[in-house]
Amino acid sequence: MATAGIPKDVLDRATSAIDKAKKLTTKDRKGLKKGTFCGPGRSFPVPDCKHAAVAKAYLGRSKFSKSTKKKIAACINRKAKQLGCGGDKKAKAGHEERHYLFYRELSAEQKALYRSDDFAATKGLVEQSLTSPDMELDWGNNQEQ
Repeated sequence: MATAGIPKDVLDRATSAIDKAKKLTTKDRKGLKKGTFCGPGRSFPVPDCKHAAVAKAYLGRSKFSKSTKKKIAACINRKAKQLGCGGDKKAKAGHEERHYLFYRELSAEQKALYRSDDFAATKGLVEQSLTSPDMELDWGNNQEQ
C-alpha cells in the first residue's frame, strides 16, 4: 500500500480503528472491559461506532424487558456520543422494528388505509380511551328521536 505523504501516526490510528471495527471474536470479547458492554451478561458490546450502530439496530429485537431495554438504550446512546459516532438516530427501547416488519407485509391498499386520516383519527381515539377508560364517544348520531 502506498503511504507516501501520510504520517505514520495517522496510519497507525487508522489501522487500529479498522482492527477494532472488525467482528469481535470470543477472545476479543473476553478481553474487553466490563464497561464496554451495555447489556446484562456482557451483551451489547460498544467498543466502537460500528458496534454502537449494530447495538442500536438490534436492541428492538432483544427479549429483555422494556425497562431493561431503556437502560441499554441510554448506555448505547451515551457510549456512541463519547466515541463521537455521527448520526442523529438514537437507540430506543420500543418496538419500532416489529411495527416496520408488520407494515412491510401489508398490501398497497392496506398501506393506503393505514396512512389515511380516518385511521389516524381512530388510532387517536383508541389511544385516548386507553388512558381514559370512562371516556364517552360522540358517534355523530345527534338525531332526535
